[in-house]
Amino acid sequence: MTTEDIADRLTGWLRKQIPDADDVRVEGLDRVTFGHSAEMMVLTVVTSRGGHDSCRDVVVRMRPKPPALLEPYDLGRQFTILRALEPTTVRAPRALWWEHTGDVLGRPFLVMERVDGVVYEMDAPAGVSDDTVAEMCRSLAEQIAAIHSVDLDTTGLKALDDGPTHLVRELDHWAGEMARVQRGPLPALERLHAALRDSMPAGCPTVTLVHGDAKPGNFAFAGGAVSAVFDWEMTTIGDPLTDIGWLELLWMQPVGITSHPGALGVDDLVAHYEAVSGITVANRSWYRAFNAYKMAVICLIGAMLVDSGHSDDKKLVLAAYGTAMLTAIGLTEMGIDDKPADGPVMPREDRIEAVLAQAD
Repeated sequence: MTTEDIADRLTGWLRKQIPDADDVRVEGLDRVTFGHSAEMMVLTVVTSRGGHDSCRDVVVRMRPKPPALLEPYDLGRQFTILRALEPTTVRAPRALWWEHTGDVLGRPFLVMERVDGVVYEMDAPAGVSDDTVAEMCRSLAEQIAAIHSVDLDTTGLKALDDGPTHLVRELDHWAGEMARVQRGPLPALERLHAALRDSMPAGCPTVTLVHGDAKPGNFAFAGGAVSAVFDWEMTTIGDPLTDIGWLELLWMQPVGITSHPGALGVDDLVAHYEAVSGITVANRSWYRAFNAYKMAVICLIGAMLVDSGHSDDKKLVLAAYGTAMLTAIGLTEMGIDDKPADGPVMPREDRIEAVLAQAD
């Protein structure tokens, strides 16, 4: 489908969503290549009423072509979460419309407001002072605390999942995903999973909304403050310390905001989160190992999507190298020195060569 076809189809659909307008048109539609999950487009919706035009910059987030990296992929759930967060202090984009049939663009999509701000996915903030970057780090911790302070009853989000069973549900889910895609025995990942299950802590006594992917690259910044929190695909109800373990694991990687000399150290970041949230961060090694396992399995899924020919994404080939690395990190966090063999965690060599040989 061409960009012009997409614009025409969206225009017709948006006119039905805004029936009181004299006219609706789409301008500046551009496809965005970012991340590995949903596909996105940015555009401006121009609404005419009584001879006056009003403009709203929006993002269209489409369900990725199945099989996706994260399945089942539920855009409707994400729409519900974003709508529920509107009255809270969480700086999530406002969800506007939801197309669930796939009849308009071939796949379901949601439309949300475009929020000003810069995402530092890979590059460090340029021309930004150390003090401002430290302020950005504190704001990031404060937004995670805001997520964890959402009132689950008044927002209706308590119905998303069974909070007290969160850790068991997560271990079962990622073990199931590992089994679904594996080509053979995976001794190292299996050892890590067993160790996590055998030593699983009681968990945080406070059940909260959990973002599920609280990495620095999912936060946009305007000045020294977070302007938006993105990517709610893995959001659930449960143990908030899983978000902190995920953040700690990614904070070790010197990319994006963490590569700036003004970035807070991970201990200072966690301390600030504790101060603003009132939640004590315990069992840090276990939660880092748990998230290393989760991330390793996600990398494995990406590798097998490439291996099976479902994806030719070079980023997934590069991420595939993370499975063994993350498994080793998890085993180290669990105090296991005798690391077993990885097993088949990479795409076959011919698939790697074919994908990497493609022109950009």
